[in-house]
This record gives sequence, structure tokens and C-alpha cells, in this order.
Amino acid sequence: MNKKTLYALLAVVAVLICGMAYLIYSLNKSNEENKQMLELAEMDKREMENEYEHFAQQYNEMKTQVTNDSLMAQLEREQQRTQELLEELRRTKSNDAAEITRLKKELATMREVLKSFVAEIDSLNRLNTQLMGENENLRIQQAQQAQQISHLSEERATLTDKVAIASQLDAIGIRINALNKKGKDAKKIADVKKFQVAFSIARNVTAAAGNKSIFVRILKPTGEVLNGGGTFAFENRRLEYSIRKDIEYNGEETPVTVYWDVNEMLVAGQYRIQIFADGNNIGGGTISFEK
Repeated sequence: MNKKTLYALLAVVAVLICGMAYLIYSLNKSNEENKQMLELAEMDKREMENEYEHFAQQYNEMKTQVTNDSLMAQLEREQQRTQELLEELRRTKSNDAAEITRLKKELATMREVLKSFVAEIDSLNRLNTQLMGENENLRIQQAQQAQQISHLSEERATLTDKVAIASQLDAIGIRINALNKKGKDAKKIADVKKFQVAFSIARNVTAAAGNKSIFVRILKPTGEVLNGGGTFAFENRRLEYSIRKDIEYNGEETPVTVYWDVNEMLVAGQYRIQIFADGNNIGGGTISFEK
């Protein structure tokens, strides 16, 4: 074998070694990214399970304090429905995005139902307070109502944490678009120049009005965040966000539209959108691209 042939063989061996090293590195990185995605999905599922459990416990507490038969029956039905959804969630795998999304929508519906119970009990409380102001000719009737008024006051005190849940904001009508350089919908990943996320903050008279910071996370198929240069607090940790927008919220339905300009190479696959406000995950969605 001459030197020229030997050198050629050595070059081929070197290329093969480099290729194997790069393959091993890529596999390790992919495994780590998949692990991070699974951890985030599991965290999201645990948060939903905790909230469902909290709802079920709240209904149980309310049943021990309510004497109205009609209201008692409603509470029992909603408690049973909450327990059924919790069992469905526990049987659902954290990476089953479609089922998790459905159960998250059910959770938003349960939250609205809880708000209606809070409002109804509060209405009863105001009615009984008004009765206490009736004239002297109604003193006997007032005495009969006093026990019920006191009972409702105790119910209201135990509903403090329930009101906090009822006042949580919700993002509704979420629309995710990928735009090309002409501002039209992009069909291919290579044509995407900008992400547009449009939604509304739902009407919520129990939520505190004022300035709200909305954080939007756009996660690549690899689980990495399309970075916007900052972080926000969520469950005793800091999460990266892609977009931040401050809005003025007065309790009425408020439309919000945000954009993220593409400044890095994108890959085909499913992109997940997560929306946060007041330290809560208030909605999300997905958009997918082929090559």
C-alpha cells in the first residue's frame, strides 16, 4: 500500500470518528430536551390535579354549611362532576396534549360554575343584611333571620380562598397565526417571519382591576422557548417568556394581540403557546408546520 492510499484511509477514518462523536452529542442533547418537555408537561398536569382537588374540597365544605335543598343538590352534582374529571385527569398521560387541553377547558368551565355559587351566596348575604335594616314592626322576623345571616357570614369567611380562584383571569378565543414577510399566513416553516397571538381576557367582575402584565411563551418542538429576553415568576421559579405586554384591565372582556419577530432559525413541528397573568397559566394552544 502506497502512502497516498494510506493517507486517504486515515482521512476516512477521521471523518467517521467525528461523525460518530457528533451523533452521540446530538442524541444526548435530544434526550435532555425531551426530558425538559416531559417535566413541564408533568408540572402542568400536577397543577390541574391540585386545582380539581381544591374544587372538590370546596364543594364538600360548602355542602356542610348550606341549608337550602335546591342549592345543596346543585353542589352535590357539581362535586360529583369535579371528581369524575379529576379521575379522568389522573388516568391521562401528561404527554397526551389533546386530552390535557380538553380537561383544561373543563377546568375553566368548573371555575365559572364556582364563581356563580360565590355570587349566589353573596347575594343571599346582602339580602339578609338588608332584612336586618327593616323597621321595628319586623323585629320578630329579623330575630328569625339573624341565625341565617350569621351562618351566611361564616360561609363568606370560609370562601376567601374560593374567591381567589374565582378571580383568576382566563384567556379565551385564542388564535395563533404564523405570518410571512407580507403579513399573510405562512404555510411553510421557512416562510415564517412573525408569530401573531390574539386572544381576549374574559370578563370577570371578581378580578382586581388595574394594570396587568401578560406573558406569552412560545415553545419550539424541542421544548426550548423562543426567547424575548426576560423571565417572570411562576410557582417559586423563574420562567423565560417570548413576549410581554402590559394592559389595563377593568373587569370587562379585553382583547389582546401580541407579536414575536423571528430572529432565529425555526424547525418544522408543533409549537406550543402558553399565556400567563398574575402568576397563573391562563390559556394556551398549538400551531404546527411541515418542512
